[in-house]
Amino acid sequence: MNDRKLSLLAAAAALVLLTTQGALAQKRYDTGASDTEIKIGNVEAYSGPASAYGVIGKTEEAYFKMINDNGGINSRKIDFISYDDGYSPPKTVEQIRKLIESDEVFLVFNALGTPTQTSVQRYHNAKKVPQLFLATGASKWNDPKEFPWTMGFQPSYRVEARIFAKYILKEKPNAKIAVFYANDDFGKDYVLGLKEVFGDKAKDLIVAEESYETTEPSIDSHIVKLKGTGADVFVNISTPKFAAQAIKKIAELQWKPMHVMTDVSISIGAVMKPAGLDASEGVLSAGYLKDASDPQWKDDEGMKKFMAFVDKYMPGANVSDTNLVYGFAAAQTMVQVLKQCGDNLTRENVMKQAASLKDFTPDTLIPGIKINTGPTDFAPIEQLKMMQFKDGKWDFFGDIISAETNG
Repeated sequence: MNDRKLSLLAAAAALVLLTTQGALAQKRYDTGASDTEIKIGNVEAYSGPASAYGVIGKTEEAYFKMINDNGGINSRKIDFISYDDGYSPPKTVEQIRKLIESDEVFLVFNALGTPTQTSVQRYHNAKKVPQLFLATGASKWNDPKEFPWTMGFQPSYRVEARIFAKYILKEKPNAKIAVFYANDDFGKDYVLGLKEVFGDKAKDLIVAEESYETTEPSIDSHIVKLKGTGADVFVNISTPKFAAQAIKKIAELQWKPMHVMTDVSISIGAVMKPAGLDASEGVLSAGYLKDASDPQWKDDEGMKKFMAFVDKYMPGANVSDTNLVYGFAAAQTMVQVLKQCGDNLTRENVMKQAASLKDFTPDTLIPGIKINTGPTDFAPIEQLKMMQFKDGKWDFFGDIISAETNG
């Protein structure tokens, strides 16, 4: 009898312990997350002057479908809601409000554009809804003290500009530089980065600074004007549509400066081919992504995974468009963060995990480039490699260059 009483007491104690442990291990959710799904919002330029980037959203949608087909993240399916903002800040405000207030998403992921995302940065942070892995390289996204709910993804424009400036000084110390840039934070960040490295020499090196508006149908007149300055270096800080126009016009004018172009416009499919492969020959940039159309990666394990994904989930997609490998890398990083969250799907924990990435290597980043973040460093990718467009493809050269922490 005593043994039976002891057994019952032991069983009761075990039940209390299990109940307590269960309470401690309770799942935690914020709006947009549950036992069965995680609701992720996105705004993209599917139309308008930056519509070449629209394929990023389509790639991410396909990637999340692949994740869902394979059981989701910790058994939760991703509900990806992506709207078009036409690269127009007022439309961005409207769509982001809709995602957060009507759709009640858990977070907004990889939304595109510097001017567009600037228009909603304060709103995101006031609402405490993650504005995570933005598809823009503005250095302002790395400000965890002022904006703890905002984090970029790609290397910052200022960091890339510094690398370009160092390269120009080394190769052409007496250069006459024409700077062509978008009249927004994206363009101005680059100009700032160039001048930080040029220092006092900037006034002698830069012979012209010409800006354009994204609403302009053509930038040909700007290029004609810049050629007239006698510049022998052309720094091209423009989005894909205008980058292609610039390459084409420079070739038509038979102007042959050293042409250094921002990596946001290096897509072979969206920029180099429309501009003309012959016209694009010799253009310089810096990169961190593999080119899926380049045979040098055909035996690369990461690229094999990417190609298998495209074959199944995006059949017929143009793999020479760098935006596909970019979208794949961003989505893979988002999934990694959500995996690290486990059952603690609070917005606060998402930002904590996003700021705790250590040597994470998405399959489509070039070897040696790794993602690292910390609570005081919200810049995931801070390494680049110089490259040149030759014979229809980008050839990397030199060493991987690591940028300063505060890019």
